[in-house]
Amino acid sequence: MPSITLTARLSPSAKDTRRGVVRLHPEVLDALGLRPWNAVQLTGARVTVALAAAAEVGSPTGILLLDDVALMNLGLTEGSEVGVSPVQVAAAKRVSIAGSRLARATVSPETVRLALTGKVFGTGDAVSLLPQDVAPATTANAGEVRRKLSTAIGMTWTNELITIAATEPPGAVAVQPSTVVEWRDGATPGTTPAPQAVPRPEPAPVEPTEPVVLVADLVGSRDTAKRLTEWLRLAFERPELLRRLGAEPHLGVLLSGPAGVGKATLARAVTSSIGADLVELAAPSVAALEPRAAAQRLQDAINRATTSEGDCVLLLTDVESLLPGTGPPPLATVALDAIRGAIGTDRLAVVVTSSQPQAIDPRLREPGLVDRELTLGLPDDATRADLLRVLLRNAPLADDVRLAEVAERAPGFVVADLVALCREAAVGAALRHQDDAADPRIRQQDLLDALSSVRPISMSTSDNLQTGGLTLDDVGDMAEVKQSLTETVLWPLQYPDSFTRLGVEPPRGVLLYGPPGCGKTFLVRALAGSGRLNVLAVKGAELMDKWVGESERAVRELFLRAANAAPTLVFLDEVDALAPRRGQSSDSGVADRVVAALLTELDGVEPMRDVVVLGATNRPELVDPALLRPGRLERLVYVPPPDAAAREAILGSAAKNTPLSSDVDLAALAEELGGYSAADCAALIREAALTAMRESLSAAEVSADHLAAARKAVRPSLDPAQLASLEAYAQQR
Repeated sequence: MPSITLTARLSPSAKDTRRGVVRLHPEVLDALGLRPWNAVQLTGARVTVALAAAAEVGSPTGILLLDDVALMNLGLTEGSEVGVSPVQVAAAKRVSIAGSRLARATVSPETVRLALTGKVFGTGDAVSLLPQDVAPATTANAGEVRRKLSTAIGMTWTNELITIAATEPPGAVAVQPSTVVEWRDGATPGTTPAPQAVPRPEPAPVEPTEPVVLVADLVGSRDTAKRLTEWLRLAFERPELLRRLGAEPHLGVLLSGPAGVGKATLARAVTSSIGADLVELAAPSVAALEPRAAAQRLQDAINRATTSEGDCVLLLTDVESLLPGTGPPPLATVALDAIRGAIGTDRLAVVVTSSQPQAIDPRLREPGLVDRELTLGLPDDATRADLLRVLLRNAPLADDVRLAEVAERAPGFVVADLVALCREAAVGAALRHQDDAADPRIRQQDLLDALSSVRPISMSTSDNLQTGGLTLDDVGDMAEVKQSLTETVLWPLQYPDSFTRLGVEPPRGVLLYGPPGCGKTFLVRALAGSGRLNVLAVKGAELMDKWVGESERAVRELFLRAANAAPTLVFLDEVDALAPRRGQSSDSGVADRVVAALLTELDGVEPMRDVVVLGATNRPELVDPALLRPGRLERLVYVPPPDAAAREAILGSAAKNTPLSSDVDLAALAEELGGYSAADCAALIREAALTAMRESLSAAEVSADHLAAARKAVRPSLDPAQLASLEAYAQQR
C-alpha cells in the first residue's frame, strides 16, 4: 500500500477534538487513493488508526492535523514525522475495553458501543467517549449518547478515555450493531465493586512497534547498559541483601545524553534482557494535556506498572518537558509525588531520560528520587562505523562500500542520525533500481549522497556555516595563516592521540584578526570544509540580550549545542562585540557577565572535548585581555591585506565565471589595486560586469575599459591608519 510521511500538528478545530479524526490535504488523500472518511493507519512510536477527512483549502500539504489523543496513541510529540497509509477495517465481533473505576461502574457496555459507533481503532488505543458526530453515515443517536454519558459520569464525561484492551478480529476494526462490547473485568454498571477488586485504570500502551534492540547491538553503550543491568538485577533479585546492608531496594535512574543517542532504546533493551515488564510514557505527550488529564495520564501509567505481575520498569522519556527547571507548573509537584510513590514500590524501578539534564527540576534528583545518573556520550568515528555495520547488516551492500569513510564524514551524528542516513541511502538506491530491480544494492555513493541531505539532530536548530565545498587548498597564498589554523583547529580534532601521547593539552581557541574584507570568514569556511567538522557560526551581537541572565544562558546553550555536535568549531564573528573589555561598558553590566560566562565555558570546571573556538575581529584591542591568555583564545593569527599576488588570485577566482576579453591583464590590474581588500577585488569584477550590461544587455564579455570604469565606482576600503594599527598590534603579540 502507498505510504506518505507527514509532520504531525495539533488540530485547531474543536469539532474534530477526540473524535478519532485526522485531517489531510486533498492532494494527499488523492495520492493515497483515499476518499474523505476512509480509514488510515498512522505509524509513529506505535501504530494507530483514524478516520481521514479533507483539510481546509490552503492548508500545507505536508501537515497531518490530529488531536491530543491520536498524538498520545502514536507515542509522539507535535512536530514529529508520522507515516500515513490506507488500511482495511474489519467489522468487530467483540471488543474488550478498560477504563476508570467511575466509567466501569456507571456506563453500560451498550452505551459505550453507541459512543464508539462510527470510529475506527485497534488494540491498545485510547478512545474518547465523545460520539462520532462529524463523520457522515453515523447511525448512532449522538444526542442520546451524550445524555446517557452525562447522567452516568457527570460534567467530566467529555474528558473520559477508555482503552481498547482486545478486539476480535485483531487489527483495525469498527463497531457494528452486532458487536459485543464488554468491560474487561466484567464489572456491572450501576454497582460499585469493592475497592480491592477493582484494578487501576490502564492507559493506552506506548510501545515501539519495531523489535526491541538486543544489548549486544548497543554499540558504544555496552558499558552503560551493563551498569544499568547490574542496578536493576540488584533491586529486583537481591532486595534482602540491600536491606541487610542498610539500603532500600528502590531505584530511580536518569539516562542523559544528546538527543537521538539511544537513551530510550538502551532502557528497552536492558529491560527486555532481564525479563522485566516495561511501561513507557512520553513526557511531552503528557505535558501537552490539560493539568487534570496530564496528572491522570501519569498516574494511570504508574498504576499499570505497580500492578504488573512481575518486575517492572517505568520509563519516562524527555522528562524535562514535564518537570522543567525554570518556572515549574503546579503539575510538576503532582508529578514528583507520583514518581516518588512509584520509586517507593517494591519490584518497580523508574528510569527517566533527558537530553537537557540541566533543564530538569532539581527536586527530581533529590536523594530517594531519581538519584542515580548514567550518561551516554557521542559516538566517535570508530563507534559510528560499528553502528553503521549493525544498521546495514541485513542490507545488500556493494563491494565499494567503505563504512569507515562514511563514519569519518559524519561528525556529530548520533544513532538516530545514522538510522536516517541508512534510510536515505536505501531510498536513493531504490530510486536507482526502480526500473531494474535485479540484485539491488546500496553503493558507497548512495551513502555519501545521503550525508548531504541528512542533518544531525544536534544541528537542527543551529546556525551552521555553509562551506560550499571550499577547503584550505582553495585559499591562495596565506601559507602561514593556513598553517596556524591547521595546527590550532584541525590537529586537536583529527589527531587527539598525538596530543595525549606527548602529554599536552590541545589549544582551545584561536583569534583571527585583520582589516575588514580580507577573508577571515572565507578562511573559516575553508577550514570547516577541510576538517569535515560541524561549525556553529554566531555573530557576537546576536548573543546580547537586555534581559538579566538571557545572554549568559545563550552562551551556555551555544556551547552545549557544540558539545552535542562534536567535533565542532564554534565561530564567534565580531567577537569584540561579545567580549569587550570589562568595566568600560554602560549596559548595566551585561557585557561583563557575558565575558564571565564565556571564560567559564572556555576553561571552566568541565573541560571542552572536541570543541574548538575561533573568534574573528578587526578590532583586537577591544577584546577583553582575559580572553586572550593561554588556555582560551591563545593563538592570535593576523590576516594581512592581500598583496599583489594574492589580489591577482582573488581577481581570477572572482572572474572564473565571467568571460574576460583578451585585453584584460589581471596581473597588471592587481599591481595597481593597492589598498583594495579581497572583498573590494570581488566587488570590482562584479561592478565591471554590470557596467558591460549597462552598455548592452547582450554583452558577451568584460573588457579592460569596463574594469577601468568600475574602478571609479569601487574605491579601496582599507584604511591606512587602521592597517598601521593592526600591524603594530601583530608585532607586539
